[in-house]
This record gives sequence, C-alpha cells and structure tokens, in this order.
Amino acid sequence: MTLFLGLGIAGLVVLLLALIFDGLLEAVFGGFSALEGLFDGLLSLPAVAGFTAMLGFAGAITLGTTGFGAGAATGVGIVAGLVAGWLTMRFTRVLMRDQTDATPRGEDLIGSAGSVVTAIPAEGYGEVLLRLGGQPVKYAAKSATPLARGADVWVEASLSSTSVAVRPVER
Repeated sequence: MTLFLGLGIAGLVVLLLALIFDGLLEAVFGGFSALEGLFDGLLSLPAVAGFTAMLGFAGAITLGTTGFGAGAATGVGIVAGLVAGWLTMRFTRVLMRDQTDATPRGEDLIGSAGSVVTAIPAEGYGEVLLRLGGQPVKYAAKSATPLARGADVWVEASLSSTSVAVRPVER
C-alpha cells in the first residue's frame, strides 16, 4: 500500500510542477522531430501526472478496502489512471482552446458617441467620456470648434492612446 500511496503523491507533485513549469516536458524533448506532436495528448505532462496519481490512489484504495492482492489493485489503478489521464488531456485541450475577445484599441473608438466632461477650447484639449469595451473611459479630446460641457460628440480620429479628435453631433 505504501508504494501505491507514494505513486499517488508523486503524481500530485508532478501535476503541481506541470502547473508551475508549463511546457517543461515539451521543452526537454522539443528537439526530437520523431516525437513531434506526441506531447499534445496522452503523453502531456498533466496527463501523465493524472495517470500516475490515479494509479497510486486507486491502487491503494483497492488494496486497503478489498481482499484483492497487489496484482488486482494494480489493474484497477491502471484502468482508473487511463481514465484520469484521458480526462486530464480532454480538460487541458478545452482550456487551451479558450479564446478571449480582442483587446479594444483606439481605432475602435472612431465613430462612437460620447459627451464632453471638460469644455474643449478652440486651441487645446478638453475631456470627453466614451465607452470602450462597454466601460466608460475618459479621453483627452481636441475639436475644430469649441465645445461646452455636456455637448454630445462623435469621435473622428484617434490621435494617441489617450486622446481623440471629436466633432459635435448635429441634430
């Protein structure tokens, strides 16, 4: 039973190391072209760690709770380990495919509406409140005509990452 518990604990340690040092096994064997793509599936470090941990813990549980010998406990551990390794591989693939939306850029502001929060003089900058990615964001703004506080504006151009050129909304 000690051997099975040791395998289970070793599997958990390897899994923890796989989380901390992501891609370690792939980097070690990355130079071998014959092994290309092999570590994307069942031989990925998280899958091997899941297999080893489940082999150890399932074997220890089987050995401790039933009257079966070490051979039967090993068989049960291998089956449970294969299932855990396969589930780990599938879960890892799902997490790796998770994509986020593109980061909003200044160009995304062009054509959006906002309002002046600090008056914009004829020469110089004021401030406008715009929505970027659904969040209100305050930008420095320049306009060809002076605009009072509270005026509705359209963004004509993105001057920099923190400033825009605006024009009044004509009604």
